[in-house]
Amino acid sequence: MTETESAGATSSRMAELMSFTREGDTFTARTPGASANGRLFGGLIAARALAAAGATVDTEKLPHSLHSYFIRGGQYGVDVTLSVERVRDGKSFATRRVTVEQNDVAIFEMICSFHRPEPGTDGHTPPVPSLALEDSVEVGTSFPLTVDFEMRGRPDDPEPFVLPPFWIRSRLPVDDDPLLRYCVLTLLSDIGPVPAARPPGTDLAELGTSKFATSLDHSIWFHRPFDPHEWHSYDITPVTTGNARGLVRGAIVNRDGVRIASTAQEALWRE
Repeated sequence: MTETESAGATSSRMAELMSFTREGDTFTARTPGASANGRLFGGLIAARALAAAGATVDTEKLPHSLHSYFIRGGQYGVDVTLSVERVRDGKSFATRRVTVEQNDVAIFEMICSFHRPEPGTDGHTPPVPSLALEDSVEVGTSFPLTVDFEMRGRPDDPEPFVLPPFWIRSRLPVDDDPLLRYCVLTLLSDIGPVPAARPPGTDLAELGTSKFATSLDHSIWFHRPFDPHEWHSYDITPVTTGNARGLVRGAIVNRDGVRIASTAQEALWRE
């Protein structure tokens, strides 16, 4: 039986983006129309995969980590099919594997885990944002959907990229639904890692002409609840480059200095 499902309780823009037509554990989602960028934004693919996985899990369990691979570039204007495999359902944890396809070809693969909240010590090493909010200026990118977010970065940030560190928050209301909000965090977490992973001395102005770059894989660990209406700092640190690949790790931190999520991504940089 086919039914319509959404990661949010009401129809905010983000809830609509995370809505599907469902038949069993197979989900179909409409994809926005053509974009000047050309390739389907990876953050949207990952966010939708998490939403589909979450739709098959007990609502008391929330995402705590995901690990994913971008297999092929996606297209705008072509619907995606998301197939969810129920790997495990335990009392405390649930594991799901999601394959995203366009035109019957896999473009993305994710495995994600959900955890029922339980008591435990809440502690972390407070990261210090390397860019204070009061020292930032409004910046933007050419990526579709990022228009829904207000972003502030360094005064010398080169268009059309937003280079980390930067601050970000939603311009629009997002439903008070934990899964939906983690999907929003997943979407925005893909803004910044690719340019941060560039080889030393790379001129970003050459991207798309003499240089090609794309995400290879992406991981997120969700530590604490995320409020998309509040400012969050996204600091991304290069770890290593070589063999045409660059690895970065990131921290998403709220204004109180509390780490909300950690990320890691490897990107391909090719002449």
